[in-house]
Amino acid sequence: MANNTTPPPPPPPPKKSKRIVRDTNRGKWRSKSEFILSLIGYAIGIGNVWRFPYLCYRSGGGAFLVPYILMVLLAGIPLFYMEVLIGQFSSTGCTGMFRLAPIFKGTGIAQVIVNMYCVCYYSVIISYPIRMISYCFYKQVPWVDCDHSWNTDHCVSIDELSKQNSTGFVTSADEFFHREVLQLSSGIAHLDGIVWQQTLSLFLAWIVIYLCVAKGIQSVGKVVYFTAPFPYILLFILFVRGVTLPGAWTGIKFYMYPEWNRLLDLKVWADAAVQMFFGLGPGWGGIVNMASFSDFRNNAKFDSILIVTVNVFTSIFAGFVVFSVLGFLSVKSGIPVATVATSGPGLAFVTYPEAIAKLPVPQMWAIMFFFMLFLLGIDSVFVQLEAITSSVLDEVKWFRNHKWKLTFVCCFVFFLGAIIMTTRGGMYILQLFDWYSSAISVIAICLVEIIMVSFIYGIDNFMLDVEFMMGKRPSLLWKILWKWVTPVVLIFIFFTSIIFIRTIQYHNTIYPQWAIVIGWASFGSSVMWIPLYVLYIMIRKRETMFDSLKKRLKPLDWTPADPEDREQYEAFRRQRRMPAFMSDTDAEAMK
Repeated sequence: MANNTTPPPPPPPPKKSKRIVRDTNRGKWRSKSEFILSLIGYAIGIGNVWRFPYLCYRSGGGAFLVPYILMVLLAGIPLFYMEVLIGQFSSTGCTGMFRLAPIFKGTGIAQVIVNMYCVCYYSVIISYPIRMISYCFYKQVPWVDCDHSWNTDHCVSIDELSKQNSTGFVTSADEFFHREVLQLSSGIAHLDGIVWQQTLSLFLAWIVIYLCVAKGIQSVGKVVYFTAPFPYILLFILFVRGVTLPGAWTGIKFYMYPEWNRLLDLKVWADAAVQMFFGLGPGWGGIVNMASFSDFRNNAKFDSILIVTVNVFTSIFAGFVVFSVLGFLSVKSGIPVATVATSGPGLAFVTYPEAIAKLPVPQMWAIMFFFMLFLLGIDSVFVQLEAITSSVLDEVKWFRNHKWKLTFVCCFVFFLGAIIMTTRGGMYILQLFDWYSSAISVIAICLVEIIMVSFIYGIDNFMLDVEFMMGKRPSLLWKILWKWVTPVVLIFIFFTSIIFIRTIQYHNTIYPQWAIVIGWASFGSSVMWIPLYVLYIMIRKRETMFDSLKKRLKPLDWTPADPEDREQYEAFRRQRRMPAFMSDTDAEAMK
């Protein structure tokens, strides 16, 4: 009997998982040394010379090294190593890294905005050494006496400092920098026009920056062979000259003498934490971006520990260079070291030039010092600018064939944005953005990163990825640091940095309340994208709120960029009975 039943239709073919097609031609470092030098140049900047030594002296001398080293060990190295691993594994920049948990992509946007602020004001900082070098070709450096049109009746030359018993005087070096170089106005509310010589110096700085980064890592990789190691040569020469000056060891003793009771002050620990972030540079996106151009099997652990060690050594060594000369200035002027010691622009462009003026052939020593500051600063700009452009290239592939045009537009826009800081009130604006726009934002970004890796993606999944890439699973110590110790330290740093933030002032001028509001707004303008992107995803997508959140808390194509590595990676995950993109919860269920 015939069966008239119609056979059921064949089942539909299984849906192919949606995968982002990634461009594997982002570029690669030609050698490991290029990568290490670029990160050394990025991590070691002007702050190592003009901020760390003063913080060390102010916060207990040698005792300050205790909280600083602890912060480096418990948060600095784990974050640095984690960011190198993320960039190396994924071959993506600071926005693409958040495919690890797509709902946090707003954190990548926050990183780009923080870098944009920093590139603008940092380019102005490195334009100051250019301007100062131009004065070093005079027969006599102009900050040594009071015989100039910019000097006032309160001016006292460096040679007459020891004869002063009153407190109402201003040194010739101070008046030179603030009345001639900056032509400083009375406050942030008074911009009072552009200082054209400073704008020209800024323009020259951006020309150098563009020429060095126009071809991306191809040009940066060549430039860092000079810009990264050469400051160390200059720093060593200045060290040898400094420690052989009379009074040098008085300054060094003042720098390193430990005040152990200061360890009970929570502000000291907060200062150590903030200095660690400024010194090593986690959370800015530069580390992830530079590591994304590394070889997939590169020994990231060795590189990370080496770079952090060099950074810490440089900060401490720079203190000897600075305070040996300040001790010399103290002996020559009769003013205590505690009075001449300062930080920031005051140290780099007032106090140190005062000391240099006491040396034979001060022009030569001044050129060396200011050129060193320029090289220390320009490396940091390279990496931050590359982080911005690489983020754009990762998101908009069309720009890949127009890299130099994109870089040119970015340089031009940032130059225009920085011009306001070359006005007579520009230094007040620079200090405001340096104070508020980046420090706390970067801490918040790092906190999101560590939560994303350790708790959303899962520390076991991350360590498995590292095992595949490095051929060896990280030790239990790294797991404890990444999952428990570093997050706790970051929470402590975040709140203490807000609670103990100091009242901003420059040159004894207190900022008005509206300026402080603008400063906090610059902080909010970056970190606000973290919750805003979460809200955008929840509104834009058609799933229910729960489904939308659940879907975007899972990785989106978190695999190596190279097709061969990707195939091996997926086979490795299957062998371990842990399919790719699995969360810790699913992994535990499979066990």
